[in-house]
Amino acid sequence: MKKRIVFVFVAVTLFIGLSACKGEVREENDSNKITMYLWDFSMTKELTPWLEKQFPELDFEFIVGNNSMDFYCYLEEKGDLPDILTCRRFSLNDATQLKNHLLDLSRTELVGTFYTSYIENNRDTDGAIQWLPMCAEVDGIIANRDIFEAYDVPLPNNYADFANACRIFEENGIGGFYNDYQADYSCLEVMQGCAIPELMSLKGINWRMQYESETVDGATGLDEYVWPVVFDKLERFLADTYVKPEDMNRTFNDIKALFVDGRLAMFRGTVSDCIVLQTENGINTTMLPYFGETENDNWLLTYPVFQVAVNNDVEQDTVKKENVIKVLEAMFSEEGQRRAASGNAVLTYSKTVNFEPDKSLLRAERCLEQNHMYQRLASTEFFSISQNVVQNMIRGVYDAREAYEDFDRQLSMPGEETAGEAVCYMETGYDYTFTEHGSKAVSAVANTLRKATGADVLIGYTTIITSSIYEGEYTQEQMKWLIHNRVALKQAELTGAQIREVMDWLVNVKEDGSNPICHLNQIPVTSGMEYKIKDNQDGTYTLEEVTINGKEIEDNALFRVNMLGNDNAIEAAFFRNCPMPGEIKEKLEPMEGSAIEYFQEILAEGGQPEAPTEYVTIR
Repeated sequence: MKKRIVFVFVAVTLFIGLSACKGEVREENDSNKITMYLWDFSMTKELTPWLEKQFPELDFEFIVGNNSMDFYCYLEEKGDLPDILTCRRFSLNDATQLKNHLLDLSRTELVGTFYTSYIENNRDTDGAIQWLPMCAEVDGIIANRDIFEAYDVPLPNNYADFANACRIFEENGIGGFYNDYQADYSCLEVMQGCAIPELMSLKGINWRMQYESETVDGATGLDEYVWPVVFDKLERFLADTYVKPEDMNRTFNDIKALFVDGRLAMFRGTVSDCIVLQTENGINTTMLPYFGETENDNWLLTYPVFQVAVNNDVEQDTVKKENVIKVLEAMFSEEGQRRAASGNAVLTYSKTVNFEPDKSLLRAERCLEQNHMYQRLASTEFFSISQNVVQNMIRGVYDAREAYEDFDRQLSMPGEETAGEAVCYMETGYDYTFTEHGSKAVSAVANTLRKATGADVLIGYTTIITSSIYEGEYTQEQMKWLIHNRVALKQAELTGAQIREVMDWLVNVKEDGSNPICHLNQIPVTSGMEYKIKDNQDGTYTLEEVTINGKEIEDNALFRVNMLGNDNAIEAAFFRNCPMPGEIKEKLEPMEGSAIEYFQEILAEGGQPEAPTEYVTIR
């Protein structure tokens, strides 16, 4: 086996205690092995396969973890940071704990390829730059041109125009502007979006620098100059868009449906959303910026597709450090950023990359000419506090001043240790490393879930954990990182022949060339049965045998089968484009309770994960 490629599509974490893998010895990293954590399995669509082709000499280990800086802080506590880190929900404020463990990239040639105004957002007070921003998602206001034309309303150029358009539409029984205020990111983005000129003023920039550079145990509240104006503008924005408490019940999909039906003129979304509405729904859309008092005050709100950092342990191996820097240079090249965007319409923060703005941004062209691309402030506490305070404003609990005061109060609370009480103890650790017989850690989890649910056979069709299982105790918070909340747990009664059909779906290349296994770790995990596959040495595999206790499975025998995974990771055309066989899909029924609940129940009662088994043989 040439590579150990570890991808986890259902983002699960089992990091329990630093004394890793009792009885297991983990292989030391060598100069050509690079471990990289991915913020989401969308990175596996184009970027990671492309990196493997660019660097065939490197032994990549790609792991999809959690989109949280707390997750990386936890890995650091366990002494298990990867070589390359990626995260979408990012701020320097959240990354403070990692500061002494990351490589300073400020003296690399790579930093010089970024526009100064954007890279400076990532510069620490000591001058270090440890995080680099990938290409930018663009957030703004999506408008239906045809609705504007039907009601003879000009497309707005400034805030007064925008507010007037909302009034006219509301008076005619059409929604002017909606936003999914039940989501934390939507609250955060509208709150900042409606007052970007203030946030980008000298006082606003100075406050942000102070906030981003606060210490682990420190707390920086809102300032007395910029932020009161932000909440005044937000209060006006909510009033001018006719937001009511019941509007918080609308999801993004609800709002999109109203827009598609012609009952809404504008809503908050991204350029990619705008393009999908054009191509898939035939709607004449355009992107509008967040409006200021004049056209010169308009801004687009942006956020990197993800941020990238490097573990400073690579300093100990000159060759490995050179390899990591080469990988980063490839990632931030024009082609690398296109791959990272995974087909989404993005802009770039790099001087050496040329992305032609999508035509849907024509109405925001002046923002691009003026370099009015605001990077949202996206610390973990800003997400949660924004949601809490904005929703209270919508409910009428707070006016602008009260909202400012409560936000300041919550933000100013001193940082506290939140380790929490241990809820279980793992007596034995198991290594994640994927071998010719599968992963011991993954197998332990699969075997435990099969026993907990009483199934004869369990098939995990997307890998279900992100790390070795470590000996030691872990808290309820760490348990939340165990099994991803999007993972579906389903069951059906299947014959032996149907089980083979499932395994064929999960392993073999289809007639149209679709490959369900483009990386080693996409090989399914099984419990209660074993299988053999052939490595065709071209990125494809062939199913050879399916057995139970070493005996060939009988066609007509009946089995209670649990299926655990994320359908999108295999079925969606966006990824593997391998639809599940229809007869099998019709038989599958959702199970009561989630996988994490079944696993937690075992541990809460003092139990332990089941021992792993060799569930696959790869030849």
